[in-house]
Amino acid sequence: MQKLVLASNNAGKVREFAALLAPLQFEVIPQGALGIPSAEEPHHTFVENALAKARHASVASGLPALADDSGICAHALDGAPGVLSARYAGEPANDAANNQKLINELRGKTNRGAHYVCALVFINSANDPEPLIVQTRWYGSLIDEAKGTNGFGYDPHFFIPELGLTAAELAPEQKNAISHRGQALRELIAQLESRMQSRMQPYKELQAKSV
Repeated sequence: MQKLVLASNNAGKVREFAALLAPLQFEVIPQGALGIPSAEEPHHTFVENALAKARHASVASGLPALADDSGICAHALDGAPGVLSARYAGEPANDAANNQKLINELRGKTNRGAHYVCALVFINSANDPEPLIVQTRWYGSLIDEAKGTNGFGYDPHFFIPELGLTAAELAPEQKNAISHRGQALRELIAQLESRMQSRMQPYKELQAKSV
């Protein structure tokens, strides 16, 4: 199996990525298992933070790296929490406190629309000049009452109208099929496969001519 360092120590993300990448024969190693500390996330966009995390993990491990920066954007709050989603209520990061702060700030707001964002970056090496970058969204709305015990983060309050369920009420495989992270990884895999095929094409043509 191909070893791949995941630039995250979030247990929920590790589980989701390991499940999504297992069919492709990737062994997902969380950076914490290699003694790699978390990277700084000083940027204002998901893509910039994901790229910084991927390069940090690859430099420290010498392995290809996968990083995501994800969060939830409430439409009535001008996109907050956004890139601050993981630590919205301050340090240390705490899902319950983050959820409570978000719901408190939405009180009295009629617009409960929200979307999750996932920016996903794959690099072959620390200095890879052509990182694969994908950004996807998952739309829903935010409800006051937490429902469900699956997932993590803001999932118990993220309601998907077409299903009549929160993200935390979905089975893991059901969530992975439609979530922002599942969408992003499938798109990234398609790009990776396309790149690999393009790089192999000249060799195939050369072999065909030599036959």
